[in-house]
Amino acid sequence: MAGEIYNTGLVLSGGGTRGFAHLGVLKALNEAGIYPDVVSGTSAGALAGLMYCDGISPTETLKIMKGSRLLNYMRPTMPRDGLLQLSGIKKILEDHVTARRFEDLKIPLYVSATDLNNGRPVYFSRGDLLEVVIASASIPVLFKPVVINDIFYADGGILDNMPVLPIENQCRAIIGSFVNPVGKEKSFHNLIKITERTFTIMMAKEIIEKSRRFNLFISPAELRDYGILNPEDAEDVFRIGYRATIEKLNDSKVLKLFS
Repeated sequence: MAGEIYNTGLVLSGGGTRGFAHLGVLKALNEAGIYPDVVSGTSAGALAGLMYCDGISPTETLKIMKGSRLLNYMRPTMPRDGLLQLSGIKKILEDHVTARRFEDLKIPLYVSATDLNNGRPVYFSRGDLLEVVIASASIPVLFKPVVINDIFYADGGILDNMPVLPIENQCRAIIGSFVNPVGKEKSFHNLIKITERTFTIMMAKEIIEKSRRFNLFISPAELRDYGILNPEDAEDVFRIGYRATIEKLNDSKVLKLFS
């Protein structure tokens, strides 16, 4: 993949269950005749990107994922290294994703994860696939880190929540989908809520500067009213992403750029 030039790249941020908005974004892009040639994602964006790059439509992905409530996505674990584990998500991927290696995907995919041992972002694009995507979505404290080749990996959003770096010199135009606008919270009544809020704020850092690196940047403000651990909001969040993208594509200059 290195050195190859693509027409259109797509970058998908992390954001927990707000990531259902990415599927709405993809559906609107495809209806407008815009099909990304390469995808880079982290956390929820890595999950959405994986399904899309494997050939599963955004609508079908929504159907697959929305049938599971929060406890079907996450399993309690002993709180030594994480309150929950993503065994439910892993089972969904094993049941529905055909590819087992990056090289098996129909569309090239980059996935960012955080190397906890060395304190750096890592961008995966080759080799084993599912464990990397799970690692990319493992929010610290909430989820156990994933060990790959003796390195502990956690959520890619810790250090790079909009992983444009792997593809920005490989694409003629790049679209960004960011699902973490930060709104106001009135109270914090448990550890999970505190962790969720802290991580949401952290994922929004540097986004103003990064947004300038995209030819089309989609970040629906309405998502601030939705949590990052609420699968029951999947359809509403999907529609928000879809509508926000349609509005952006009403600009003829934007359509012309990607035609």
